[in-house]
Amino acid sequence: MPKKKCLSAGRGPLIVFLCQMISAVEVPLDPKLLEDLVQPPTITQQSPKDYIIDPRENIVIQCEAKGKPPPSFSWTRNGTHFDIDKDPLVTMNPGSGTLVINIMSEGKAETYEGVYQCTARNERGAAISNNIVIRPSRSPLWTKEKLEPMILRNGQPLVLPCRPPIGLPPPIIFWMDNSFQRLPQSERVSQGLNGDLYFSNVLPEDTREDYICYARFNHTQTIQQKQPISVKVISVDELNDTIAANLSDTEFYSAKPSRERPPTFLTPEGNASHKEELRGNVLSLECIAEGLPTPIIHWIKEDGTLPINRTFYKNFRKTLQIIHVSEADSGKYQCIAKNALGVIHHTISVTVKAAPYWIMAPRNLVLSPGEDGSLICRPNGNPKPKISWLTNGVPIEIASDDPSRKIDGDTIIFSNVQERSSAVYQCNASNEYGYLLANAFVNVLAEPPRILTPANTLYQVIANRPALLDCAFFGSPLPTVEWFKGAKGSALREDIYVLHENGTLEIPVAQKDSTGTYTCVARNKLGVAKNEARLEIKDPTRIIKQPEYAVVQRGGTVSFECKVKHDHTLIPTIMWLKDNRELPDDRRFTVDKDHLEVADVGDDDGGTYTCVANTTLDNVSASAVLSVVAPTPTPAPIYDVPNPPFDLELTNHLNKSVQLSWTPGDDNNSPITILDIHFAHYSGIKGSWRHKIKLCALSESLQIKSVSHTSFLYGVCFFMLCLERKVSSSSKDEYLWQFPTFDKIPTTVEGTRIGTLIILVITWKPLNGFESNGPGLQYKVSWRQKDGDDEWTSVVVANVSKYIVSGTPTFVPYLIKVQALNDVGFAPEPAVVMGHSGEDLPMVAPGNVRVNVVNSTLAEVHWDPVPLKSIRGHLQGYRIYYWKAQSLSERSKRHIEKKILTFQGSKTHGMLPGLEPFSHYTVNVRVVNGKGEGPASPDRVFNTPEGVPSAPSSLKVVNPTLDSLTLEWDPPSHPNGILTEYTLKYQPINSTHELGPLVDLKIPANKTRWILKNLNFSTRYKFYFYAQTSAGSGSQITEEAVTTVDEAGIPPPDVGAGKVQAVKPRIRDLTAAAAETSANISWEYEGPEHVNFYVEYGVVGSKEEWRKKIVNGSGNFFGLKGLMPGTAYKVGIGAEGNSGFVSSEDVFETGPAMASRQVDIATQGWFIGLMCAVALLILILLIVCFIRRNKGGKYPVKEKEDAHADPEIQPMKEDDGTFGEYSDAEDHKPLKKGSRTPSDRTVKKEDSDDSLVDYGEGVNGQFNEDGSFIGQYSGKKEKEPAEGNESSEAPSPVNAMNSFV
Repeated sequence: MPKKKCLSAGRGPLIVFLCQMISAVEVPLDPKLLEDLVQPPTITQQSPKDYIIDPRENIVIQCEAKGKPPPSFSWTRNGTHFDIDKDPLVTMNPGSGTLVINIMSEGKAETYEGVYQCTARNERGAAISNNIVIRPSRSPLWTKEKLEPMILRNGQPLVLPCRPPIGLPPPIIFWMDNSFQRLPQSERVSQGLNGDLYFSNVLPEDTREDYICYARFNHTQTIQQKQPISVKVISVDELNDTIAANLSDTEFYSAKPSRERPPTFLTPEGNASHKEELRGNVLSLECIAEGLPTPIIHWIKEDGTLPINRTFYKNFRKTLQIIHVSEADSGKYQCIAKNALGVIHHTISVTVKAAPYWIMAPRNLVLSPGEDGSLICRPNGNPKPKISWLTNGVPIEIASDDPSRKIDGDTIIFSNVQERSSAVYQCNASNEYGYLLANAFVNVLAEPPRILTPANTLYQVIANRPALLDCAFFGSPLPTVEWFKGAKGSALREDIYVLHENGTLEIPVAQKDSTGTYTCVARNKLGVAKNEARLEIKDPTRIIKQPEYAVVQRGGTVSFECKVKHDHTLIPTIMWLKDNRELPDDRRFTVDKDHLEVADVGDDDGGTYTCVANTTLDNVSASAVLSVVAPTPTPAPIYDVPNPPFDLELTNHLNKSVQLSWTPGDDNNSPITILDIHFAHYSGIKGSWRHKIKLCALSESLQIKSVSHTSFLYGVCFFMLCLERKVSSSSKDEYLWQFPTFDKIPTTVEGTRIGTLIILVITWKPLNGFESNGPGLQYKVSWRQKDGDDEWTSVVVANVSKYIVSGTPTFVPYLIKVQALNDVGFAPEPAVVMGHSGEDLPMVAPGNVRVNVVNSTLAEVHWDPVPLKSIRGHLQGYRIYYWKAQSLSERSKRHIEKKILTFQGSKTHGMLPGLEPFSHYTVNVRVVNGKGEGPASPDRVFNTPEGVPSAPSSLKVVNPTLDSLTLEWDPPSHPNGILTEYTLKYQPINSTHELGPLVDLKIPANKTRWILKNLNFSTRYKFYFYAQTSAGSGSQITEEAVTTVDEAGIPPPDVGAGKVQAVKPRIRDLTAAAAETSANISWEYEGPEHVNFYVEYGVVGSKEEWRKKIVNGSGNFFGLKGLMPGTAYKVGIGAEGNSGFVSSEDVFETGPAMASRQVDIATQGWFIGLMCAVALLILILLIVCFIRRNKGGKYPVKEKEDAHADPEIQPMKEDDGTFGEYSDAEDHKPLKKGSRTPSDRTVKKEDSDDSLVDYGEGVNGQFNEDGSFIGQYSGKKEKEPAEGNESSEAPSPVNAMNSFV
């Protein structure tokens, strides 16, 4: 029996209960098992603690829970029982604890403000939710104020206050002018965190009367406006003229221009300030200075460095932000303002506090009667949280006593529990910044063992690989599990086998003798359960004859061989890939059993050919490279040119033939092998020969047949065999005769379609004048349906080579013929060809889609073909859409990127290469014809198995001591599965760089830090580090480091004293991320500081000199631009002034220049029609609005508002962005459903736009004197209008303004 690992009981009570905790029962997530087990309630869903609601929508407070038997629900409000039966507006969803408060029909949201808590209860206990604080959102109006114009001298500082009303949640502030244009900001002019607008110094162009501060309240989607502020900046000359005009002749005054001045802080004030922030939030520090010239701001941390990956600068470096702030970010931060006249400093002391957060939250505990266990509640925070325990929602101090329970601070220890000990415990950890509440139940069960793995499962494993036999079990008390082999075998021992805690038996290296029947036995004091499993060991698949490297000339034939040996019970499939993709759909590629043959090889056929042999249990592959070269040229021999023939004579003149004879010329001692006879139509215009006939050298005459009625030229030339140069001159003669008719017919007759029209297009190759045999050439076009009994339909046309037949059904075969005729008569009867009318989209999706996962990166998809009639066109192939929905090793979903593969012809299967291991994929198949795609098949989901991981992202050696080194690393960026462990190998290096003995160390997968002890002092070590999944080991990362020198003065054995040192300055981890015309280059540098880097790059294989770019500063990142698409580049990094100090080269390839697959929507008829309709609608609306505005009279505002000119913000319609219309009758009516925010009560924060002019009625907009919007109301009005200077709620949301902040 394998040994159980547990600490010794002699170490004290704490050790005892830790051992018991380890052995506590975990309830497997098996649906059938869960149906039978009694379980206390567990809260599964609840509303947020601070719940800000939209007062225009119903209030929904969520509370969902599970348990066996199903729990009942109750609520408290402000600490007392909330009787929902007495409030007709409150209902609880069936089978749930979720409350729905119907305030849309009647009632006010303010009535239901308070603190709510849900309780879910059954016979085993009660679980409680967090305290849910319900508050309606508020968007109050700006208080009324009178703003005097501001007059300043050129160069003076200025602060424009905003001081927005306090809303819930707080508003977003932005400044615009009267035309709804964003006010430009710069290092000189910027908005502070408090919303004020700061000018370090003013300029004459700052003069304007419409500095307007806007406040946007996201939750109600309402925008409020402050009264415009007028600013006038006067130059020195203007100021002197103004003063002189108001002084007497005896007075004298001269304004002096603003002089340059050193910086002074506008905010914060003084030399020092303090800032407090909570852990996990964003720390924002601000410094804004005035001065002339404009000061520049810099930031430093006095007692450390700013975190590189979490630090950001905003607002022209006036704001420093650190995200995910932690206690380590506490300290003193200094902002420095500097211009040409001086420097000032301001120190901000930052203290990071922390609301409670979990170090160890209590977990559900399942025990059997008489067992021991514990619940641990271990939070942290600053200040340290206070812990309080509850049981079934009641403070444990006043709950009924349980003799099996003992409280020890953050731990509840249970001993000798009984069934009555079942309960739900709550741990509440709180400090002044917040609280945590966790439910954890103790469920006391007495259950005999159950084995959840199906019985008689057959496991097949390849020899010399691990074998895992499952035995999932459950029972209370926790059963012990043993494995046996054979009918009478003894329990398997741990020295050969590995028994996992979940009951799985692992055979690390399965051999042939491992075949057999294995029995899993689970026991506890209530019973015994058994299960058998069968293990078969198969021979591995091997490639005994691999494809070999080949070089072939263009136009040649090449063959690759791939012979496979496999287990006789497994059926292998052999597949060939080219450059890791499916072979082209080309008849030149022939696959026959274990051979691949490529005929008529071209340049594009060069590449890597891979043979992949797959079985249901394993796969192997082998590759070979094919190089295509040009054929070796053969020099052509030189021959003498023969003399031309003579005595050309025409005899035997018939209607359509003539006899030509000649006398051969001298061959000039080079035998004549070919005679070329040329003749052409002659119409008085000299031109090239049109007809040629080749004869053997022994011929001295030729009968020319089927010539047209006309005169013609003829000539005979002698050619030598393979002669490719100018021939001898020819002899010519001329003769004229006529023929009564012709027998040439039109050729290349086709029946096709045009675009997407359902028509039949008949085309043919017309006859030329030489072939027409007379005047009046015409064509008789005939057609009829192939499968019908219709008579031929004919039409005679002239001077065309195409005829369109309309009104045809979709994709029907037609018989077609085209016959020529002239004034003499008809040509011979033509042959009948078949064509089709226009296509339509396919009607049926491929069925029975199946996916066979070949390996972690390759899958094969099969489908049934669709019926030919449903294709409604020419079958062009099948198209597979597939995409990765989620990686099985990632919790969050990523952006879905669909990929498409098209398989031409009638293929019913295809390969999906390049898949990511351990991922969740979805696939569907569509049939494609000339019109487009048909409907998609139902989605099929498949998972790729685990693969080997990538190398760990980083490996650092820190904290060296005399005899130890600490290693820190980041997990692989692509784990490609579940990491099982890390392997660390290391060995010492002496002064002659000889390597010492290698030490191998296994590290758990959840570790990212490891301390190596008992090392030699002042010794260099080399480390090899890689991760492992169940699929194998990944790529390794290496590092070298040195332990520190012995402080006793013992001389170091090999290297000098000091901390961890790199062997020499170096650049490593050079990576390139390429786009279409650019690439981002990054690297890691180890060595002295203040080194200037340069980037060298060039095209792979090019003889041009590499280009060199200097990297500004000492960063480790550079962007290359202006690259050519689809081109491979080499890149290297070097250090300026350090010859030989360069990185290794990296190769990357820019992306291809992609053409958009989508049709230009602007050219589509339906889109143009839609736009015209929209334009017409807008014109009608403008006419209606104009008529209504010109009816005369005042706006239909209330008399009360006419009497009080108080500012009031008017809402905008959510639908069209126009302004609302006042109406007394609707003051207390709810908004229409269309104007509400989404039902999930979330308001999306969108980026700011630059203009609101689209939402106004003119260039300057329409506003009250206090900036409120004037127009038509749409939506819910205020229930109580504001009076005087008091702040009140804004009347309605302004959806249309959302996008401007």
